[in-house]
Amino acid sequence: MKIAIISDTHSLLRDEVMEKIRDCDIILHGGDIASKETVEAIEKLGRAYFVRGNADKEWAEDIPYEREIELGGYNFYMVHKKSDIRKDLSGIDFVIYGHSHKYEERTDGNITYLNPGSCGPRRFTQPVTLMIMEIDEKSRALEIEKVDLSPVLKKGAKLPPPKEMDIIIKNIVKDMNANKTVDKIAQRNRVDKALVEEILQIYTTHPGIDVDGILNRINH
Repeated sequence: MKIAIISDTHSLLRDEVMEKIRDCDIILHGGDIASKETVEAIEKLGRAYFVRGNADKEWAEDIPYEREIELGGYNFYMVHKKSDIRKDLSGIDFVIYGHSHKYEERTDGNITYLNPGSCGPRRFTQPVTLMIMEIDEKSRALEIEKVDLSPVLKKGAKLPPPKEMDIIIKNIVKDMNANKTVDKIAQRNRVDKALVEEILQIYTTHPGIDVDGILNRINH
């Protein structure tokens, strides 16, 4: 059994991510999906389980904030925020969570805690990561692979002139809300893909933020 563990896509499904997870038997998503379209795209690849994150609004009312499932003889508990992990984890083998956008893999007693990091919009210099778990259902032997896509993605955003940035930011946000891909948004606005990712990351993780707020965070 091959399991893809991802989180914090924030409406961005990279081609590189889709290529990695399309041959997995099961996909686990740790929340901050950010759009119904993202759920539908992932479900087309096969059996998938989601939990609801803080960026998942009214459209996600049918997605649970936590869930427990059994896969390959192991019990998985899923929740978006580490701080929301329930106290009673009796019988749980793996805890899957996200939110921090930081990869983590640690074992405490009989429980292994897994945060695949973010494979959505890059948060500044943080890596773009996910996990692939393989379980031998007969022996229950398993392996966990950290997949870091950062080396294959373009780094660094070249900023347009300041007087153009406010218009560009508005157009990028508008395109994102129209469910256009990052590649398409970059092409339409004639800017680097890295800049689009940075703007979308700031916008999706700071509800209510305005253009000036986004500009300030880009410049710092």
